Amino acid sequence: MNVERDAVSLGTVEFECGRSVPDLEVAYEAYGEFTGENAVLVCHALTGSQHVAGHDRETDTAGQARAWWDDIVGPGKAIDTTEYYVVCANVPGSCYGTTGPPAENPETGEPYGTEFPPVTVADWTKAQRLLLDELGVPHLHAVTGGSVGGMNVLEWGKQHPDHVEKLVPIAAAARLDPQCLALDAIARRAITTDPNWQGGEYYGEEPPRDGLALARQVGHVMYLSKDSMDRKFGRRAAGRDAVRSFPTDPAGGFFPYRDVESYLDYNAERFADRFDANSYLYLTRAMDNYDLAEGFDSDADALAAFDGEVLAMSFTADWHFTVEQAAALADAAREAGAEVAHHVVDSDHGHDAFLVEPGNVGPPLSDFLAEGVAGTAVTDADGAALGGDGSCVPARAPDAE
Repeated sequence: MNVERDAVSLGTVEFECGRSVPDLEVAYEAYGEFTGENAVLVCHALTGSQHVAGHDRETDTAGQARAWWDDIVGPGKAIDTTEYYVVCANVPGSCYGTTGPPAENPETGEPYGTEFPPVTVADWTKAQRLLLDELGVPHLHAVTGGSVGGMNVLEWGKQHPDHVEKLVPIAAAARLDPQCLALDAIARRAITTDPNWQGGEYYGEEPPRDGLALARQVGHVMYLSKDSMDRKFGRRAAGRDAVRSFPTDPAGGFFPYRDVESYLDYNAERFADRFDANSYLYLTRAMDNYDLAEGFDSDADALAAFDGEVLAMSFTADWHFTVEQAAALADAAREAGAEVAHHVVDSDHGHDAFLVEPGNVGPPLSDFLAEGVAGTAVTDADGAALGGDGSCVPARAPDAE
């Protein structure tokens, strides 16, 4: 697979907050060959990276950033890189090569830290548009992404309705609900109350690993469902070799260290090794702040200028971004005049389903990219297939492969 890995300087870029970054670097990966009308932009989720596909020892890191959608993007896969030119860019505020809090401030020679300007999903979209300009890509066949990456997709339809033909927000919504806002607030407080955070000025010293690990654990629970956790862990005690990662109370030695605790501790430690605490603060703020209707009278009004096609994909056990939220988004897009399908996947994996169920995500995504809402694997939540031979089929995803 032909892969281009690079970073581009976009010069001085002003963010929504009114502050500018004097030399915004955006790291990206591009796959396949651009033919003029075949570009697909993939938007990563909260802690993902530009490394969306193609395992490589030099670029792979632990966790989601490790070729995080390799089952979907590549030769012969749902987003076929022999057919499409696929671009994925790390967003401003992150820590995988695009300018963010850990990057050097050219005016001081020190890391930005909390001096980095607040960023929004709209700023991510602006940076992506500027990057595509540098790459010579004026128009997109499609934009797709999951979770907050799906919000990024929606912002493309809002900001650049004439620059994209198809929108595919997956496991996403027009805005977060209060429960998720509350959990994100707790996660941020876990970081900012860690003594090692030091007001965000911890670079060159011991970072706030415990606070970041706890924040990640809160987030991780949000991505799972009750059924998936019960199936994976139950109430089992961890194995004899499991060692607690965090201090426990004196009574804790009498009670079991459970398998679910060990799992969360292990993954939190790996995450703290690869991610920056300030970036986590910045990116969750951007996600929490996002509201598709901001500046407009409604979600439909925000999408009124987009006259392409939309595939909203949701998962039945996802309580982070629910089926009902996706249905409301699909209704708004229909009201705006777009051709829309809301494809509901029957899954008990929770929010992470868009990452771990390629057999359910790939077929409708592939068919939509090729045929739009007429794709044979694309079903609508009202129970009828929208294309193919015109026959009605249940609105469920294909069986996992």
